[in-house]
Amino acid sequence: MSKRRKFERKIPFLNYRKVFVLATEGTTTEPQYFELFNSRTTTITIKWVKGTHSDPKHVLGRMKHYLKGNRLKPGDAAWLVIDRDQWTEEQLAQLHEWAVANEQYGLAVSNPCFEFWLLLHFEDAVGVTNNRQCKDRLKRYIPSYDKHIETVKLIPGITAAVDRARRKDNPPCTDWPRTTGSTVYRLVVKLQD
Repeated sequence: MSKRRKFERKIPFLNYRKVFVLATEGTTTEPQYFELFNSRTTTITIKWVKGTHSDPKHVLGRMKHYLKGNRLKPGDAAWLVIDRDQWTEEQLAQLHEWAVANEQYGLAVSNPCFEFWLLLHFEDAVGVTNNRQCKDRLKRYIPSYDKHIETVKLIPGITAAVDRARRKDNPPCTDWPRTTGSTVYRLVVKLQD
């Protein structure tokens, strides 16, 4: 007489994918870039808070509106991604105040523009001080650049960009870079954790 084996059904373990909610100033380049981190093989999901107005007040307003109807779970995060551009200190201070009010919030600022962050994937960007210089220099590496990016060219430089941005952010700024630099690296580090 053989013994009967006890059958146990294993309950599948589902990993919760952390959600990163991003409200960006740009409607093309930034979403294309951050989509690099949004794949089936990662433990994160990126959600976009889209809109047409790029000024800080509207970017923050879109995020606040989204968060009213969508609650963040533990481990989730909400980030504002914006350029320094021509925005006033008061406008940026409003975003910073929002970001420090909750540990799940963050602010990533590139000075002068997001293209500076992209340029750091290829070089130290020494001597670059304005939008035009960023875009011109970036075209050395992505000749077809015109707000649309070839993300495949950026992937190998992500770690170098984080390192370069971190070195430029020394001592680390508590709000946003006053000179050329980018705190986007802080968001990228969180996305890679």
